[in-house]
Amino acid sequence: MSLRPSAAAWLALSLSTTGASTLAAGEISEAEPTLALQAVTVTLGRGQVRSVHGVGRNEFEVAAPGQSPLATVARLPGVSFQSADAQGVYEWSVRFALRGFAQSQLGFTLDGVPLGDMSYGSLNGLHISRAIASEDVARAELSQGSGALDTPSTSNLGGTLQFASAEPGSTFGLRGAQTLGSHGQARSHWRLDSGDTVLGRVFLSAMRQRADKWKGDGQQRHEQYALKLLRELGPHRLSALLTRSDRQELDYQDLSLSQIARLGWRWDNFFPDFEAALQASRLLCGNGEAPYQSSCDDAYYAGAGLRKDRLAALTLELRDGEEATLRSTAYRHHNDGRGLWYTPYTSSPDGTPVSLRTTEYRLRRQGLSSVLERSMGAHRWRASIWLEDNDFEQARRFYATPSGAVPSPYAFPQAPFRTDWAYRFRTRTTQASLADTWSFSPALRLQAGFKALRAQTRAERRHGSGPEGSIRAQHGFLPQLGLVHEFRPGEEWFVSLSTNLRAFQAAATGTSPFATTQAGFDSIRGRLRPERATQFEAGWRASHPRWQAALTAYAVDFRDRLLSVTQGAAIQGNPSVLSNVGRVQSLGLEGALSLRLRPTLTATASLSLNRSTYGDDVLSRDADGQPLRVATAGRTVVDAPRQLFKGQLRHDDGRWFAELGLDAQSRRFYSYLNDASVPRRVLVHLGAGRHLGTLGALNTARLQLNVHNLGDHRHIATLGSNDFVNSDPAGNAQTLLPGAPRQFQLSFSARL
Repeated sequence: MSLRPSAAAWLALSLSTTGASTLAAGEISEAEPTLALQAVTVTLGRGQVRSVHGVGRNEFEVAAPGQSPLATVARLPGVSFQSADAQGVYEWSVRFALRGFAQSQLGFTLDGVPLGDMSYGSLNGLHISRAIASEDVARAELSQGSGALDTPSTSNLGGTLQFASAEPGSTFGLRGAQTLGSHGQARSHWRLDSGDTVLGRVFLSAMRQRADKWKGDGQQRHEQYALKLLRELGPHRLSALLTRSDRQELDYQDLSLSQIARLGWRWDNFFPDFEAALQASRLLCGNGEAPYQSSCDDAYYAGAGLRKDRLAALTLELRDGEEATLRSTAYRHHNDGRGLWYTPYTSSPDGTPVSLRTTEYRLRRQGLSSVLERSMGAHRWRASIWLEDNDFEQARRFYATPSGAVPSPYAFPQAPFRTDWAYRFRTRTTQASLADTWSFSPALRLQAGFKALRAQTRAERRHGSGPEGSIRAQHGFLPQLGLVHEFRPGEEWFVSLSTNLRAFQAAATGTSPFATTQAGFDSIRGRLRPERATQFEAGWRASHPRWQAALTAYAVDFRDRLLSVTQGAAIQGNPSVLSNVGRVQSLGLEGALSLRLRPTLTATASLSLNRSTYGDDVLSRDADGQPLRVATAGRTVVDAPRQLFKGQLRHDDGRWFAELGLDAQSRRFYSYLNDASVPRRVLVHLGAGRHLGTLGALNTARLQLNVHNLGDHRHIATLGSNDFVNSDPAGNAQTLLPGAPRQFQLSFSARL
């Protein structure tokens, strides 16, 4: 299938249905779509000075139960979403990219609470799938280019995604859902709504999920609880959200193209056969009489990701009629996590040629975010401040794995025999913004403003010989300017320009200034510049009773890209350090058209064209310390497909419902020199069911079938699971994860 722009592609694009809502700057809209399209919940950001799209409650309800909210949002223009599992919740594999920007360069929030960059290491937040169950998400708003100035994020170079939790119901009731599916999947979700009481409205929800891996052995396990309170105080509102998440997920083995050709798509680790892991360690990894072989890395005993999260948020919204609104959110988040790997490269103290290596996380963060809006004549002023105190601890430890007492991959290990390093990172973030929306007339508005950001991190070394010290990312003037004009009823054009900055990652691993030696850190701390991006957007939107449309063109200048670069010969002790390696330029076009085909039939689609290229070569050194130029200038950015096409066809006559979805994307590179890639892929998903109505004491009963990857298409989902490489023409880089095959889910839900 070719994804080149063509008349056929643009014709297919016309078969999309998106409702329209008026969105206040920086907020998630609660407005309903127009009456003629009230069942359609994909929204266009009417009235916004920038490109904004959203999905509503219906989209989350028709999705497969337990599907990651990111996978639901992935139907929007410009989004590239990847995961090795069908539901999109396996965090090691999840990648959410936008217009050439990676997930770590985007901003995410839930009910105004910052989720950080949702990185696997949980260094400044938590993943949305751990923050709240998908059944309790009400809506999401995606700003593809630049989020509102008051968005609490230090990573939103390329856009923001804001989630809102569901509100407690106004009547008492218990609703439940039970799902069974392929590979032993079993998921239960229960929610109790108090209805209106003297204390307000409350809901309490609980979720439990178990699912076998689709290849190899082991389970993905998750338990989640949430409590939400909403109290109306005249024109004011008080809400509180408490969530708890406990997740244990066994890893799939990272593979290379050559491994897949040699071992097959369903190759995986040895778990639970520890004797097989011991034998491979002795025969292949140089831990016996046999010499080391590269096939040592074909499989390990197991890998796992363990996460425990506790999140609390309190929001107070005060209103003075239509003239002024003050919204303040205080939050606190605790996380404890472990990344486990049973390594054949370090022996246990008793001589067992395997040990358990961990990367350990402990996060304690708290913060306050406040936004004040006030109308003064033709002006609507908006001021904000965000303060956060983030205390993050990270360590690398090893645990014994004697044959008779191998630690479980589902539990936090105890009593390490070795600690390589341990750190405490304390990050203080202050962000303030000021913006004015000037209404020249009801049809013409200008928005101008800026934000100031300061994020300072101090690293304290508790064990090992790595770096300690402080580094700061700050900018006092990051402007945003936009104009929107409704030139005829229901149709408008907009233009915007914005500049954003990304703070340094405070961790001992990954793209961090601290992932080096003390000498390496000292050499860069005074000259390293944080990443910055300037985005320009211009677009047109139309919103009519039976159709809507949007077309957006954009240009991005991404400067001071950060990459770990070798400074000299490794044998001389010269470290790899984080370095600024130049620019990335992106040009793109996103289109969406919508149409209600019949009273019961709608369709949605979008087409995104993007060209993101590196602007500079990277200067490094080889293993002998000799200068090395990596000729990346003009090459396509890794994991950034040039074409994306999304489409859904939906039927709902009040009794039967069905949705057929298509997600297609072009080739993606995983080497900086573009000599290694995975081919284009097309995935088709199906959801269908029956509204059963009243069944005895049960109300709003529903039976639903979902099929992921309907065509059982073999494809590579995740690129760069072990980072990207300069070159890999032979396909030996072990940094890929195949996507899940066809899987079925059958669920029943009802309200008591």
